[in-house]
Amino acid sequence: MPPRRSYDQYCSAARALDVVGDRWTLLIVRELLAGPRRYTDLHADLPGVSTDVLASRLKDMERDGLTTRRRLPPPGAAYVYELTARGRELLPVLQALGRWGEPELGERRPTDAVRAHWFALPLLRALTGEGLVEVRLGEGHFHLRVGAEDGPVYGDGPAPAEPDARLVLDAETGTALARGESGLAEAVRDGRITVTGDGPLAKELREA
Repeated sequence: MPPRRSYDQYCSAARALDVVGDRWTLLIVRELLAGPRRYTDLHADLPGVSTDVLASRLKDMERDGLTTRRRLPPPGAAYVYELTARGRELLPVLQALGRWGEPELGERRPTDAVRAHWFALPLLRALTGEGLVEVRLGEGHFHLRVGAEDGPVYGDGPAPAEPDARLVLDAETGTALARGESGLAEAVRDGRITVTGDGPLAKELREA
């Protein structure tokens, strides 16, 4: 494998960019925050990435200690990629980058892809406490593990267990949250988000 490119600057920001500054790397981290993913799943949820670039980035990330690759037991018998503890430490980096990028969203362009779970990061920024949250959007369902210190922090589909709260919202509300145009509590009060459930998270949202 060729040596990793470097800015050759004795600065922690430059060293960090040596590892995660290549195009697609942080978006691969975004996808793997949902848990182990097969190569084909990653490629499907990263529209625009070529197979060669994705394979190269995954090799680089494994070399740099951000990801590991393992084979699932039968009957799956497929290889999956997952984040290491070092890779999961990039969650607050993505959160900060997402908040900084809110003004850049603007109107959705005809060429813009969208996946339901891409709304997970702005929702995670807005939620406090700990618990399992199921989110239902027009684009699909996903779930969040609020306050998770280890393992996946969100995933596609319904919650794998009874959630502490269920949120139902339309795409317009999800977009307003992602752009920073609306707060979560405000959207709940206005009736744009329906909250059900008996857990502390649901009660906190209804009372906010």
